[in-house]
Amino acid sequence: MAMVSAKAEVDLPLSDFQPKSMIVAEEHHLERARFPVIDYHNHLDSLDPRDVLRVMDACGIEKIVNITMKTGDEALRMIDKFHSADPQRFATIGWMDWSDVTGPDFVSRTLQRLEMLVERGAVGIKFWKDLGLSVCDASGELLRVDDERLAPIFDKAEELGIPVMFHTADPDAFFLPIDAQNERYEELAAHPDWGFYGSQYSKQELLDQRDLVIARHPKTTFVAAHVAESGENLALAFKLLETYPNVSIDISARASELGRQPYKARELFLKFPDRILFGSDLLPEESMYRLYFRFLETADEYFEYPSHASRQGRWNIYGLHLPDDVLRKVYRENALRLLPS
Repeated sequence: MAMVSAKAEVDLPLSDFQPKSMIVAEEHHLERARFPVIDYHNHLDSLDPRDVLRVMDACGIEKIVNITMKTGDEALRMIDKFHSADPQRFATIGWMDWSDVTGPDFVSRTLQRLEMLVERGAVGIKFWKDLGLSVCDASGELLRVDDERLAPIFDKAEELGIPVMFHTADPDAFFLPIDAQNERYEELAAHPDWGFYGSQYSKQELLDQRDLVIARHPKTTFVAAHVAESGENLALAFKLLETYPNVSIDISARASELGRQPYKARELFLKFPDRILFGSDLLPEESMYRLYFRFLETADEYFEYPSHASRQGRWNIYGLHLPDDVLRKVYRENALRLLPS
């Protein structure tokens, strides 16, 4: 009894515990993707396009869509920065500007800004998680994702022929206390400002608000980033794609979630091969892209997922071994349908 009931009492700091797996399994390290790749979700503002192009050439990345986090004139300059470097290899999605959200003419000014961005070459507009979590209206009330005052903006996107990207809410663990039971404790300890425990709207309420916008605007094209923030509960992603034909999802920064449930994740790809976009949302590095390729193309078991320095949880992932016809669509063809010819 003492043997099976004993518990360890240790003073090793969690950050110093870096175990090495003893699993012996086949490894396939891919230098380049099997087909040309469009990275539909990345953030390149701080980078030199020439450095990014070297990584792209090494890994077979045909194009990267930079989601600029700049607004106003800075956003226009960022579009020019990458388009002037190589207009065939870079595209830009604009960032929703809330700087004058409390003003009486906010919506009309937003429509003008949207037109200006598209005229300069922007291929979409992104609504970030601050909508629903921190953006307030003139009365000081938190602005809901489905606030009807924003409807003309989604209609304008449809008129301009550009998709709206939603990054609404965040991983489930970010809405829980940062404590010993939180599976992403280390990540949240490194980034405590990423935690939204006690927010006015629950995660599910935020996703419901997003889905209502998608339902209200059936002619507008939407992209729900990060597996529609349903990486831990893929049944929600299935339901979203089954219900709304005007929405696609991207897989950016969610190989960690998809790869630890490979059977259900593979089912998602096989059922909706035309609705899933490749995206990385990580600093362009050869090692990062090659982990993504390994995840999508091989049947390798229990290997590291692409992530940032603090990682997203203490687990490894399994490859999905997707068929060629699905890989072609996810890597490139689905993105091409959303990009100007």
